[in-house]
Amino acid sequence: MAPAVDSNGLTAWERRRAENAKVNNEILNESDNAGGKRKRDDAFVELGFNDLPQAAAATREKRLRVRGDLQLSDMKVDGRWQGSLDGLQGLAKLPAGGAQPGVRTFTDDDIQETTDKELKRLRQEMNSLALYDKFDVKDLKLTKERIYAMAFHPTEDKPLVFAGDKEGRLGIFDASQEPDVAVKEEDADDHEDPPEPVILGFQPHTRTISGLFCLDTDPSAVYTASYDTTIRKLDLHAQKSVEVYAPADGDDSDRAISCMDFASDSPHLVFFSTLDGALGRHDLRAAPQTAELWTALHGGHKIGGFSLSPRQPHLVATASLDRTLKIWDLRKIAAVQHDDDDDDTSTTTLRPALLGEDAARLSVSHAAWGAGGQIATTSYDDTIRVYDVNAAAAATNPGQPLPASVMTPAHNIRHNNQTGRWVTILKPQWQRRPPGGFHKFAVGNMNRFVDVYAANGEQLGQLDGDGITAVPAVAHFHPSQNWVAGGNASGKLTLWM
Repeated sequence: MAPAVDSNGLTAWERRRAENAKVNNEILNESDNAGGKRKRDDAFVELGFNDLPQAAAATREKRLRVRGDLQLSDMKVDGRWQGSLDGLQGLAKLPAGGAQPGVRTFTDDDIQETTDKELKRLRQEMNSLALYDKFDVKDLKLTKERIYAMAFHPTEDKPLVFAGDKEGRLGIFDASQEPDVAVKEEDADDHEDPPEPVILGFQPHTRTISGLFCLDTDPSAVYTASYDTTIRKLDLHAQKSVEVYAPADGDDSDRAISCMDFASDSPHLVFFSTLDGALGRHDLRAAPQTAELWTALHGGHKIGGFSLSPRQPHLVATASLDRTLKIWDLRKIAAVQHDDDDDDTSTTTLRPALLGEDAARLSVSHAAWGAGGQIATTSYDDTIRVYDVNAAAAATNPGQPLPASVMTPAHNIRHNNQTGRWVTILKPQWQRRPPGGFHKFAVGNMNRFVDVYAANGEQLGQLDGDGITAVPAVAHFHPSQNWVAGGNASGKLTLWM
């Protein structure tokens, strides 16, 4: 029997198809008229630097960073982030942790069916972590824009969380605070707003904060790295932000920093990667404009993330847009000549020795090197890969290539890593000094969870809770406590303890 047609000779399916085409054309026309750009929320446009000295102010057209040292009182962000600085005073007196180098997709049924006693115990422990509930989840807004980087202060006395956002703001939240419950008046309305947390907010950078790091050896320091090409030290004791690295004006002055790490054997050496494929090393005792730069990836391929080996800090693992994980040896730096495809010229750059690499089907977002010797990577082919490289890496001479077997993943984990445009890229993060020595890492889950995996690829937990309405894409472990923080695209924190 032939399908029914309307007065225009169209079937129901053809009519629906024509209507969809019309709607799509209208949307495209609206996008063209708007210039194809997302309109900025006026509520945030008027908030930013608060009375920064004019000598330090930076315009995007001329310079994308702020020079010199800044007092925290001059960096405070307007609005609800104007808390007292008194809560930072005691941090300089906290004991240092001490450097020690070295729909659900996981359910209760997975735990109950676990036969290995130790694995079952760890799964029960991780899944017993509860969502922080002293304040409503929706009120834990640490930053105004999307969170790109997070860190815990290493103190074990209280959970102190730092978050950096897309616009260069830094939020600080002390989770040990108690809600300030007001005394109710007799004639007051029965409905009262819940107490709000005290959150500090500052603006040390003019562009995205891409890295945060708290050193175990210096409890008063928090280091921030940014797309504005600088690295700054937030001195909690002196209450100021100090510029520790900024490239000299010239060819390198616009190299956005994509990631930051510290050598386990030297708290004075900070390492960083850039969005145009370079690796850098800077001695914090030297002048801010001094750094060693090496071109790891010729052709401007973005290094999305990197990390140093905690056990052999001369080894570096990079993850990049060219779809590869690469391991480099900083003990051997050599000049490498590159031919320019556009003309007959060539350039010579310094590059560390490449020890090995492994290619994914799509770009690799991050390479996290854990204290147990494993490297965990996330990539856009929806895979988490874990590589066991510690034993082989320890036995290499400077520049000696790693065996091909080492550069083959020991564990492949299927994981949805399709973040899209509005969610921060998912990156694994290891616990630096895990209790009991059982190494594990956390990573955001697109189903609005945080996943926890062991070094052998076994899933230990999937953290959730009521009130989570966005993906906690930026997941971070406390260095030594089983506390996990997640940051989302709205600048909000989810915390499990």
